[in-house]
Amino acid sequence: MIKVAIADDHFIVINGIQKILSETTDIVLAGTYKNGDQLLEALPKEQPDVLLLDIQMPGKNGIELAGIVSKKFPSIKIIALTNVDVLVQVKKMLKQGCMGYLLKDVDPDTLTKAIYTVYSGEQFIYEELKKQLISNFSAPPSEKLITRREKEILQLITEEYTNPEIAEKLHISPHTVENHRNHLLQKLGVKNTAGLVKAAIEQGLV
Repeated sequence: MIKVAIADDHFIVINGIQKILSETTDIVLAGTYKNGDQLLEALPKEQPDVLLLDIQMPGKNGIELAGIVSKKFPSIKIIALTNVDVLVQVKKMLKQGCMGYLLKDVDPDTLTKAIYTVYSGEQFIYEELKKQLISNFSAPPSEKLITRREKEILQLITEEYTNPEIAEKLHISPHTVENHRNHLLQKLGVKNTAGLVKAAIEQGLV
């Protein structure tokens, strides 16, 4: 029997997965957790074979949690199950020890196949994402991550321009600047402006 746990802050996701797993004969739901603290508190007592881990949760995000779980509980096979299909996030999750990466709109057969696959010790990445990863290896770093406009805005952010100042300089609305900023936060996997500047410098994007 394969024991599966879910860490996700959306009840509808947990409920849907629970229904899928209930239709299998050799997979059982061992626990559900709404945030990283609940997950880390429970794991020493009840360790699943496979952990379905969301990336975007309150408190510690999935990238942080994957690193912690992989280090403290190496026998647990982690599958990222998320709405985020940005390649840099995929790479970060795999680097932190995840053996699988799926989007939340995945069909039931693919979900169960992924669980069986990682449980047996093999990697499972949703086919479309796998194709993107393969084609991405040959692209220049800046092309992998951000658009031309986003790169312009990122450059201005590192030069300490505010959103209204960026909007005026690029002849776009402050709302558009804010949207680009939010996309950059997501793509680079950071939480604030300081993180954007640090990531931009580390990855040679400015």
